[in-house]
Amino acid sequence: MTAPSDTRTLVLHGLRLKGVAEPPAIAEATGVDLAEVQDHLAALVADGLVVRREGRLSGYALTPAGRAEHSRRLSEELDRLGVREEVSAAYERFLAHNRDLLEVCTAWQLREDDPDGEPVVNDHTDPDYDAKVIERLAEIDAEIQPICADLARSLARFGRYGPRLTHALERLRSGDKDWFTKPMIPSYHTIWFELHEDLLATLGIDREQEAAV
Repeated sequence: MTAPSDTRTLVLHGLRLKGVAEPPAIAEATGVDLAEVQDHLAALVADGLVVRREGRLSGYALTPAGRAEHSRRLSEELDRLGVREEVSAAYERFLAHNRDLLEVCTAWQLREDDPDGEPVVNDHTDPDYDAKVIERLAEIDAEIQPICADLARSLARFGRYGPRLTHALERLRSGDKDWFTKPMIPSYHTIWFELHEDLLATLGIDREQEAAV
């Protein structure tokens, strides 16, 4: 049975995935109501788990104590629900497609017009080329959607990834090129990166540890 995370955990989790974020971005990433996100942030700041940052990149962020509390909550959740094995298996399946996603993102940004020359920036003036890259992305999406569905059956918070990826792909197919890799919107690559971070955080794996495997 799909198990929901409590909203305090979800707000901590949204900050873990975003790094620094304003309440609307946390609400969009987690599905928690905006007013509830704001209430939790105020309480988390008072508890020393979250800090408000100002400057070039403004927003809320986890403190070291907040990161520790977030990790504790996610590990406890996995063990309490007995889904660690299922999430680990889904993570391994995800990794099998991660390199393909990175390669197709590179193909979107750089073109190898001359096999013997250096790649050039894709200026998106060749609609046939772009269409082929988008269809390669669609093939990857067809493989990742069942993984998202399996994750959602273990933990409800994973249920947002499949629809968000679908939405980004649909925007791409409708002609909005930003929805492939643009970092400041929920583009396909942005959501994929968040899913990857979510799996790492949930299982307590850091990227260096992952790279060494």
